[in-house]
Amino acid sequence: MTKLFIDKSTTGVIDNDRFLRVQMRKQKIGAGIRYFVLLFCGLVMLYPLFWMFSASFKPNHEIFSSLSLWPNEFSLDGFINGWNTGTEYTFGRFFINTLYYVVPKVILTVISSVIVAYGFARFDIPFKKFWFVTLVATILLPTSVLLIPQYLMFREMGMLDSYMPLYLPMAFATQGFFVFMLIQFLRGLPTDMEEAAMIDGCNSFQLLWYIVVPMLKPAIISVALFQFMWSVNDFLGPLIYISSVEKYPIALALKLSIDVTEGTQWNEILAMASIAIVPSIVVFLIAQNYFVEGITSGGVKG
Repeated sequence: MTKLFIDKSTTGVIDNDRFLRVQMRKQKIGAGIRYFVLLFCGLVMLYPLFWMFSASFKPNHEIFSSLSLWPNEFSLDGFINGWNTGTEYTFGRFFINTLYYVVPKVILTVISSVIVAYGFARFDIPFKKFWFVTLVATILLPTSVLLIPQYLMFREMGMLDSYMPLYLPMAFATQGFFVFMLIQFLRGLPTDMEEAAMIDGCNSFQLLWYIVVPMLKPAIISVALFQFMWSVNDFLGPLIYISSVEKYPIALALKLSIDVTEGTQWNEILAMASIAIVPSIVVFLIAQNYFVEGITSGGVKG
């Protein structure tokens, strides 16, 4: 009788290769499903943005007749008439007005938030836990409850119909969310370089400027980007403090274009809204890598 000999080592190698191929196939299928779901959800969320941009090229009567992204009658009247705004000021004037308070607001937010966060993260101040809890409590406090006392305060100071009420509070680190985010980022940074610089004779401000700020660059860019986008889109603040049309920012200019007494030219409004979001998109794309790094690192506590 002929005996059949089986090489167990060879069989084991074949089984392992087959198992790896099956696992790789499952991983590819799972990755494909995940990418499909993410792509579908992304398109669903971006569809209103695409529709807004495409509706800018449609005549006013065609905008609400279909959900198609491609206009049947291509027209640039929305951009031309919308830019002229029908007033003595063009939409470019409102763009410049927006920068008049957004840029100081971003700068003051970054400076004050970095200083306060550095104090919380690196110094042992009296009642530190109490002040930190108070800081977190300001994040949970709705900003709308402060509108009346702030308005009365700025009215007594003679600052109404100016941009100062929109950015002056930022000089006192009133944005608790940004301070908290920077504190969490600082807690994840090693203190070796700071200790070495202190031994070399650096004071606290030199440590902050030459050592801490360069390491905080991703978090600082995240703070600036958040504040820039939120400020450009802010409607309630300028509505309360700005009363002159010549000082209107973008948000109020878009509202000015909506005439409740006549037929609203929605193609003009949508065209100007499409232009209004361009600066935020450009700034985000430029600072995208730093933004992601700052957000992910901000959640690490050392």
